[in-house]
This record gives sequence, structure tokens and C-alpha cells, in this order.
Amino acid sequence: QVQLVESGGGLVQPGGSLRLSCAASGSISSFDVMGWYRQAPGKQRELVAVNLGGGRTNYKDSVKGRFHIFRDNAKITVYLQMSSLKSEDTAVYYCYATTWGANYWGQGTQVTVSS
Repeated sequence: QVQLVESGGGLVQPGGSLRLSCAASGSISSFDVMGWYRQAPGKQRELVAVNLGGGRTNYKDSVKGRFHIFRDNAKITVYLQMSSLKSEDTAVYYCYATTWGANYWGQGTQVTVSS
């Protein structure tokens, strides 16, 4: 059984920063791809950032230059450093990971950007 557990969400003022973490546990030693999606109320879940391994990353256009995804393979953990946060970044953020054709999701962590 593989689990992904997110942490680090919360309430932050516009322009502020947060770091999300997603740690894997269970029968897993590594993932091919790790990333973050988000879902705002009334909207579809969307990809925010993905780490493909080997230093390759992709970002949603609206977060480029503000968000940074990185992973610690030894800890099987992926992070999302978010800066210059805007109200439109408010959403539930979900960690996901894939390996050997299997997809795994975290339970989600709420990020609210508001003054």
C-alpha cells in the first residue's frame, strides 16, 4: 500500500509564500514522475507543476517564475515552493506520483490566498 501525504497548506496573504510537501510511504522506493495539481471551487483539476526526473520540470504558465517544484528522491518527497501568491492560486492542492503505470494521489491540502 502506497500513500502520499501532503502538508504545508494554509492561509496566506497576497504576495506571500508557502511550501507544500508530499511524502510517500509504503511499498515504494521511487517514482518516475511527481507533481502537483490543484482544484479551485467550481473548476476542473489542473496541472500546476511536474517533476519528470533528471532535472526536467514543467509548469502551468500562470505560475512560471513564482512556483518551484523539486524533489528529494532519498526521502521520496516532492515539494512545491510557492511565492508571490495571488488570490487566484486559492485551491486544494493535490500531490500525485506515477511509477510502473500506476498513479497515486494525495488527499489534498487547502491553500487560501486572502487578505
